[in-house]
Amino acid sequence: MTDIDPSGVPVLRVTDAALAMVLEARASEAREESLALWVEIKGSSAGAYTYDMYFQAAADARPEDWSDEQGGMALVVSSDSVEKMRGAVLDVHGGGMVMENPNHPPAPAVASPAMAGPPADLSGDVAQRVLQVLEQQINPSIAAHGGRADLVAVEDDSAYLRLSGGCAGCGMAAVTLSQGIEVALRESVPEITRVIDVTDHAAGTNPYYEAAKK
Repeated sequence: MTDIDPSGVPVLRVTDAALAMVLEARASEAREESLALWVEIKGSSAGAYTYDMYFQAAADARPEDWSDEQGGMALVVSSDSVEKMRGAVLDVHGGGMVMENPNHPPAPAVASPAMAGPPADLSGDVAQRVLQVLEQQINPSIAAHGGRADLVAVEDDSAYLRLSGGCAGCGMAAVTLSQGIEVALRESVPEITRVIDVTDHAAGTNPYYEAAKK
């Protein structure tokens, strides 16, 4: 059901710019008109919540979930994420979608364990130019909203990035990359033709990144 607090603040608001990106992504889905944008908090990183965003039938929403319709797009926030997201805004900054959430996770009791394995070699010319674009164009725009994009590795024509903080991740990370960060990188670093979202280090022969999310 739709739920607002006494001050009239919805759990989630989507700006026109973000709505346009979401609708464009949904247009490639079968039975698009029946699909809602579902959002749930999946964890935290760098002092901000991280999110799982995906398309699923609006009819699947349960009574305890929050639901709304904005600009022709049905929105659903899972029940266990409602209070953690109340007052959040999905917006576009630096060419990518960013979740601006006034709520923050509690500080961890212990520091996160150090990442396993040696860091990838980012000293090459292409990697350095990718880093420059991230630090000068992308991260200044999204840092104020709890988001960050870090370069993990460069291999052939591919740049592997890790999105953290308020940047929309998982199901919608492809939209953030293809319509925002990837455009900026390909314009500035023509050697890069693919930008791939990664998360934790993968075990095995290549410890630097895991396979791209589908």
